[in-house]
Amino acid sequence: MQYVLLVIVVLVLVSIRQVNQYQRGVKFQLGKYTKMVMPGWRLVFPVIQSMKIVDIRVKAVDVPYQEAITKDNISAKINAVIYYKVSDAAKATLEVENFFYAVSQLAQTTMRNVVGELELDQLLANRDEAAKRIRELVDEASDPWGIKVEAVELKDVTLPDEMQRVIAKQAEAERERRAVVIKSSGEVQAAANLAQAASMLNAQPGALHLRTLNTLNDLSSDQSNTVIFAIPLEILRAFEKTGEK
Repeated sequence: MQYVLLVIVVLVLVSIRQVNQYQRGVKFQLGKYTKMVMPGWRLVFPVIQSMKIVDIRVKAVDVPYQEAITKDNISAKINAVIYYKVSDAAKATLEVENFFYAVSQLAQTTMRNVVGELELDQLLANRDEAAKRIRELVDEASDPWGIKVEAVELKDVTLPDEMQRVIAKQAEAERERRAVVIKSSGEVQAAANLAQAASMLNAQPGALHLRTLNTLNDLSSDQSNTVIFAIPLEILRAFEKTGEK
C-alpha cells in the first residue's frame, strides 16, 4: 500500500506543469487537442497527455531590408519592424508550424506589394499610410493563425545614389522658387504701400513739405552728412501760379 501511495505521489509531482501569467497552454490527450490551459499549476499526465506552452506577449520582429520597385519604376530598399502577439494559442499551434517565421515572411512579401502600389513621392511623404496598409494586410492574412498585429513601423527607405542626387536638386530648385516668390510678393506689397503713401501725401496740402522738413531734421543729427535740399512740389507750384498771374 505504501508503494502504491509513493508511486501516486511521484506521478503527481512529475505531472505538475506551471503556466505563467504571460503564457497559455495547449493541451493534447493521445495526440488530440483537448483545451487551452490558463495560467497556474496544471496536471499533465505523462504518455497519455502533453502540453505546449505559448508566449502571448507582444513580439517585435525586425523585417530585413527588402528591395522593391515603386509604381513609377524606381528601385528602393525598405525595412520595418512589426509588433504582434498571439491572440489564440490553439490556432497558433494547430494552424501554422512556426508562426514567428511565418509572420516575418508574410511581412516581407506584403511590404514589397504595398511599395509596388505607391509612387516614390507617395512613399516618402506618406510613410505612416504605407505602414498602416501593411499592418492591415498582414493582420488580415495572419488572423487564421490566431495572430493579432498591433503595429508596423517603416524604419528606413534607402534610394540609389543617383536618385538621391536628383531629389536633392529638386529640393534645391523648390527652395529657390519659394525664395523668388516670397521676394516678388514683398516687392509687390512695398510698391502698393509706396503708391498709397504717395496718394495720401498728394491729397493733403503741405504734407509733402512737412515730410521734407522731417527728413532734414533726421539728417541734421549727424554733422558728417551732406544734405542736398529738395524743394517741395508745393513751392514750385506756388511759383508757377505767381508766374501765370
